[in-house]
Amino acid sequence: MNHTNLTLSLLPEHYSICRLGPEADIPPWALAGDFFSITRTKDELSLVCSQELVPHGVLCEKGWCCIMVGGPLDLSLTGILAPLTASLAEVGVSIYAISTFDTDYLLLKVDNLKRAVLKLKEAGYSFS
Repeated sequence: MNHTNLTLSLLPEHYSICRLGPEADIPPWALAGDFFSITRTKDELSLVCSQELVPHGVLCEKGWCCIMVGGPLDLSLTGILAPLTASLAEVGVSIYAISTFDTDYLLLKVDNLKRAVLKLKEAGYSFS
C-alpha cells in the first residue's frame, strides 16, 4: 500500500489533553463532544476532548487540533503512522497519536497546523 494515497482530514474543533488521577470517575463533560478519547492506566486517567468542555481547574493542555487518517484501515497494515510522524518531525512538529479500530488520529498544537499541513502535502498526502 502506498501510504501517501491515504486522505487526511482536519477535525473542526480544538481539543484539550487532560490528566486526572487514576481512580477518578470519567467526567460527563469529557463525553459530550463528537470526538473524545479516554485511557486509564494504573497511574492516570487521560482524556482528550473538546477544549470548550473542560472546566476551570482541570489539569490539561489546551490548543490542540486533530488530523484524521482516512479509513477504515485494516488492523494488519503496518507503517501507517511512521511516515506521517517522520514528516512532521522533520519540521519540528510533535504529535499526540490516538489509534482506534478503524483509523489513526494525530493531535498537534494549533500553532503548528499550517507548517504540518504544508509538510504533509509536500510528502504526497492529500486533505479532504
